[in-house]
Amino acid sequence: MEDRTYKSYTVKEATLKLMQYCAYRDRSQKEVEDKLSEMRMIPEAKEQIIIQLMQEDFVNEERFARSFVRGKFRIKKWGRIKISQELKFRGISSPIIKLGMTEINEQDYLTTLYSLAEKKLKTLKEPNKYKLRKKLADHLLQKGYESGLVFEVTADLLKSTENKKRKA
Repeated sequence: MEDRTYKSYTVKEATLKLMQYCAYRDRSQKEVEDKLSEMRMIPEAKEQIIIQLMQEDFVNEERFARSFVRGKFRIKKWGRIKISQELKFRGISSPIIKLGMTEINEQDYLTTLYSLAEKKLKTLKEPNKYKLRKKLADHLLQKGYESGLVFEVTADLLKSTENKKRKA
């Protein structure tokens, strides 16, 4: 059996390490707890460190949720469903998720959905229009967009594409 030695941290060392960890980018409380577990900190020390990090604003769930929503929407082009599922997975409460979602502008959301759909439509080589519609809708649903919006956008795009073909 191999003998593993783990670095042990004092509360002060762990707090400083976690301050750097949180300063690098916004972190959720769950991420901080996981990091403290990795560092093998005892529950009392974890609690003390998390309280200090919250008091000094290194850990702020609302700020984390807002920046997470902005990043996933603007960079990864995720829809609201996927973003909120991911936030729930990270231990963020529903009221905080709602606050975070206010970072998404409705017009930008629709514009992004349309541009994602148009981009995907160009890559699909499917002669059957029903299969084409399904493939396009599946792609957008997988990105986390609401089914009502997805079906509206796919129907709209496919209709305008057909009209262009008829005129050509």
